[in-house]
Amino acid sequence: MNDEDTRYEDTRHENAGFEDTRYEAVRSRDARFDGEFFFAVRTTGIYCRPSCPAVTPKRRNVRFYATAAAAQGSGFRACRRCRPDAVPGSAAWNVRADVVGRAMRLIGDGVVDREGVGGLATRLGYSARQVQRQLTAEVGAGPVALARAQRAHTARILLQTTELPVTQIAFAAGFSSVRQFNDTIRTVYASTPSELRAAAPRTGPAARSATTPTAGVPLRLAYRGPYQSAAVFDLLAAEAVPGIEAVDGNRGRRTYRRTLRLPYGTGIVAVEERPGTGAGRTRAGTPGPTDAAHPGGWLDARLHLTDLRDLTTAVQRLRRLFDLDADPYAVDARLGADARLGPLVAERPGLRSPGAADPDELAVRALVGEAEAGRLVQRYGKALDAPCDTLTHLFPEAAVLAEAEPGGPLGALTAALADGTVRLDPGADRDEAWAALLALPGIDEGTAAAIRTRALGDPDVSPPGANAPDTWRPWRSYAVQHLRVAGEL
Repeated sequence: MNDEDTRYEDTRHENAGFEDTRYEAVRSRDARFDGEFFFAVRTTGIYCRPSCPAVTPKRRNVRFYATAAAAQGSGFRACRRCRPDAVPGSAAWNVRADVVGRAMRLIGDGVVDREGVGGLATRLGYSARQVQRQLTAEVGAGPVALARAQRAHTARILLQTTELPVTQIAFAAGFSSVRQFNDTIRTVYASTPSELRAAAPRTGPAARSATTPTAGVPLRLAYRGPYQSAAVFDLLAAEAVPGIEAVDGNRGRRTYRRTLRLPYGTGIVAVEERPGTGAGRTRAGTPGPTDAAHPGGWLDARLHLTDLRDLTTAVQRLRRLFDLDADPYAVDARLGADARLGPLVAERPGLRSPGAADPDELAVRALVGEAEAGRLVQRYGKALDAPCDTLTHLFPEAAVLAEAEPGGPLGALTAALADGTVRLDPGADRDEAWAALLALPGIDEGTAAAIRTRALGDPDVSPPGANAPDTWRPWRSYAVQHLRVAGEL
């Protein structure tokens, strides 16, 4: 037994009960845990998602990891059958407000690729060494390894959904060289890029697109558990700002489209409402009520990007907007036990608390309302070089608005967003942002609560007057959403 095996065995004995529970999830191929953890098999050198359909390995040969990066760092390669990188993200990183949760959200947004570990540490207010130590202790991998795993996932998507040249894919995925790209793909997938591309399906939603990026990149945005897509699309349709957003089609078959300002360029995204039927299940595995949503699945999306290096960031922003990394089993178990909320949860299991594709934009819209937001778009928004139907502009940047309309609450908010007094990025400290918002003129607690819920993705916000008891913690944002959808708030 080598040193790595010895360290793992020591840790396993300390957490035997916890790991036995995880092994039961693997043995029952429970998809509800996909993305919450990964398991690896010593005898094959492969790591998988819990629902992998392969023969269940013997318990003594199994190791458990919090992230795919940790499994890769221990020398395991991704299973070709279950594709463990194509799972919903762990809900823990969205719930947690500590430095590890904030770091994971920033890494998901591509900060390490753009700014390095030093930039990540600066945003978090810690030294690079502290960030490395905390991430390694919590998730088994440092920021470089986590970003590397994310780049490998992005590269696989581009290889299997587009006909772009391999060299272009390497740099679009964030690799600094073709050699680094090739080495990573071989390590993670035990295949060359050409072999990985050849293994892609030739038909259906995952079929490769045309040879140019103008055809867009088709994606499946995975989620766990039941998903009430109708409620999310209803909200997006009600809030849509002309010029930057549109919701087309009949209820149940709608398409949400919007423009995005991204680090390297711009994008237009389209996400399809995906109706269906399924039975929800509790975390313990007991059957739940029938709902008008999938018990686990995906939303089909297509991204048109001016620079493919923005793919990872665009995907993460869509995931936050549609709240795709939530754990509906944990939310429904807590809220479903409440006398007031129980019937609402039974009627709409898996109801999500939507976030924001652009936090600064959401803050401005929460302050001024949709009609005024439309005026700002038409007057100050940047026109797209290639408009797409009714999508013609990007929402104006905070700095532009601060200069154009410096007076009043709007000027104060946009100036604070522009100079960093108020930070709403994925790594922002929620309590600090809350205090900074309330210090601005014209921002009351109701507006600040809306911004904290949507822009910062806080799952536990109770707006003034909602009368949300502590027994609903840590899911008060979801409780409020249930009341709103039911017309009780």
